[in-house]
Amino acid sequence: MFNFMKKTPTNKPETPEQRAARDSAVDKVLLGYEVGTVSIATMVTGLNRDGDQLTLDLRLPQESKPEAIQQELGQLLHPHGITTIHMNVRLPAPEKGSGSSLPKKMPKTTNAMDSQSKPVANPDDNSNNDNNAEPPITKAAPTQASLAAHPRIRHIIVVASGKGGVGKSTTTVNIALALQKLGNRVGVLDADIYGPSMPTMLGVADVKPQLENEQFVPVDAHGIAMLSIGSLLDGDNTPVAWRGPKATGALMQLYNQTNWPQLDYLVIDMPPGTGDIQLTLAQRIPVTGAVIVTTPQHVALLDAQKGIEMFNKTNIPVLGVVENMALHTCSNCNHTEAIFGTGGGEKIAEQYHVPLLGQLPLASGIRAQVDKGEPSVLADDEFAPYYLSIAKNIETNINKFAKPVDDKRIF
Repeated sequence: MFNFMKKTPTNKPETPEQRAARDSAVDKVLLGYEVGTVSIATMVTGLNRDGDQLTLDLRLPQESKPEAIQQELGQLLHPHGITTIHMNVRLPAPEKGSGSSLPKKMPKTTNAMDSQSKPVANPDDNSNNDNNAEPPITKAAPTQASLAAHPRIRHIIVVASGKGGVGKSTTTVNIALALQKLGNRVGVLDADIYGPSMPTMLGVADVKPQLENEQFVPVDAHGIAMLSIGSLLDGDNTPVAWRGPKATGALMQLYNQTNWPQLDYLVIDMPPGTGDIQLTLAQRIPVTGAVIVTTPQHVALLDAQKGIEMFNKTNIPVLGVVENMALHTCSNCNHTEAIFGTGGGEKIAEQYHVPLLGQLPLASGIRAQVDKGEPSVLADDEFAPYYLSIAKNIETNINKFAKPVDDKRIF
């Protein structure tokens, strides 16, 4: 949908400026085109543009007329250089007793521009022989079971939370460093597109990734291969004000167009919540398992449950729960208090039959270390053992969730 890459024109007619302009034009047309009263952009489950050809995977409402939509989109996009539109359409089944039925004839994947000079076929026209009717064009969303493992990455772990403010990114960076300290080759992908923090936490905020053969080369951060949208922005205060399709496109580009080295673990720092980015990851990136970060607070636990339910429904194993900010010890009087409550992490782990990977203290030292780009595990401070224990617990059970790797895969 967009491209960070600055490609050198070879045999392709598009310059980077033309590519960016055309991608932006496609976005605007899709956002402005409504089916009923809803933007068609909310119905797009997949999008790919190759030059002047656009392929859309769509989940349309039952009463939609795909051929008419295809023609109208073709007319709107033609001034922007899109000459061919392919549509893979999925329609919901009719409700029982509604008396409605699916159109007996669905559009072929065809050139929408050719239809501008021809009458639009009526999908309700039953004059054609039913035996000659084209079958519906459907494309189910990919599942984890259908995704091949990355040929150079043994395990992909996502660190997620149902809500923000629970210390997910701090936990992510320390878990990655702890896995490295245990002798593993580790990478970090910052998928928190709207609030990227990995470059700052790893002390490489001013380092830009290099390009090699039109692929990103990850930033070396204390031996960890790191890539973040934050490394590509102009400054710390540059906002990422993108709609869902653009943000998910950024995630897939960071994953697919990066020359990852051989890794034992790629740890992905997810944005909070259960939105577009989480669903795209679940459908398109082969994940070994998820780590859920929560605090003992009741509201945080409710959101963490939603995160676990989402991973269960998308067939991503939950490796365990990390309870952050479990206890606070006063630096003056050494009094220990459970500021956010007690037993929350244990309760949710027991409820979903997953391990409680560890409990972390609420301590200003942990915050101070990541603020200056030297997380606790890297600094080997008093809090490092907590994260090392969590990393060991992850390693204990992760192999049973590993996806088979095809070493002969080339892409």
